[in-house]
Order: sequence, then structure tokens, then C-alpha cells
Amino acid sequence: MRLPTPTTVHSEEEPHKIEKMKRVIRRIKFESELDLNFGERVADRAYGQKLLSCIQCGTCSATCPLAHYMDYTPRKIIAMTREGFKEEVLNSLTIWLCASCYSCYVQCPRQIHITDVMYTLKREAIQMGFHPKRLPIPILAQEFYKRVLKDGRNTESWLLVSLYLRTNPFIMLREAILGLKLFLRGRLTIGREHVKRRDQLHTILEHKKGEAPL
Repeated sequence: MRLPTPTTVHSEEEPHKIEKMKRVIRRIKFESELDLNFGERVADRAYGQKLLSCIQCGTCSATCPLAHYMDYTPRKIIAMTREGFKEEVLNSLTIWLCASCYSCYVQCPRQIHITDVMYTLKREAIQMGFHPKRLPIPILAQEFYKRVLKDGRNTESWLLVSLYLRTNPFIMLREAILGLKLFLRGRLTIGREHVKRRDQLHTILEHKKGEAPL
């Protein structure tokens, strides 16, 4: 009996197929790779929220208006946080999409302030540099904090310029006409606003330095 001739692979396709076969993605983590204290740290920094009391009912995910756009639902974020999946949580898009509508807290049977947890995770991600490089949301938070820290107030025009320069300068050119219209109508100022006694502000913030969110 004659055996069938094996299918030949073209020489130019062979390296690609071999490389694809070698690429193995591990989708599990061992306990030794987890940060088992991560959940408790987040709970403490989120005003003592009791994440361990979450019963994983999924009500937060069902009521969240942006859950469809998240890579992990709020329920999964809570579960991953308390189990120690720090890198996955801080690298997720979910924490940046939270709209702070508090619908999850209102409907939560355990009354967990999930929005405060999201804010804490955002601060952790910014401090550890886990957020995407040109994602506007964390950059806006950083620039806003820097302006308030320096001047005591935030000037929207300077904030927008800093944001566009760090994300996409071409958007600033595209929005120039709108900015000019707002300026002519007195809705946008060019001068930097600041409080009178900035030295007192800096003294207060120096005492609160260890508690600074960003």
C-alpha cells in the first residue's frame, strides 16, 4: 500500500510556521508570582473599603454603564485585586474607564465604594508607571495635579497644551480654531491663575507629601 505524499511547506513559509509553533503563551500564574498583600493595601488606601466582603454577585458589572468597553468588568477587578494580580489590574483599561457615577456603590449589597477602589488603583498605576504611555486620562491627572500643586489653581489653557504635547500635538492644531473662539468669548484665558499665598499652600502640601495621590 502506497502512503500519501506529505504536504510540502514552501521554504518562505517554513520559518514563520516554526516560529509560531514555538510561541507559547502562559495564561496562568503561580501563587508565588502574585502579590498576596495587594488587596489589603488597596483596601487601606481606599478609605478602608472591605474588599474581602465582596460576594462576587456581579451587580457592579451589571449596573456599570461602561462595562461593555472594559477589558475586565468591575467584579473581575475586585476579585483580581484581592487575589494579588497586581500587574494585570494596574495594566488594565478598566480603571481608566470608570466614570465615577457611583451606580456600582448604590446597587452593591455590601455597600463597597468601588469608585474609591478605582481611584486608588489609578494612583497606584501612575506611581508605578503601569499606564499606557500616551493614554490621555492618566496624563491629564498628572498635569492637573502638577498645576494645582504649583499654583493652587488650574488654568485650563495651560493644562490642555501640556496634555496635547504629551499625547498628540496634532490634536492641538486641530482644536486651535475652537480655542480661539472660546478665548474671544472670554471662556478661555491665556494667563496662568494662582492663589495669593502659594508659600502657605506649599507648606501644607509639604506636610502632606507622604499622602500625595500622584
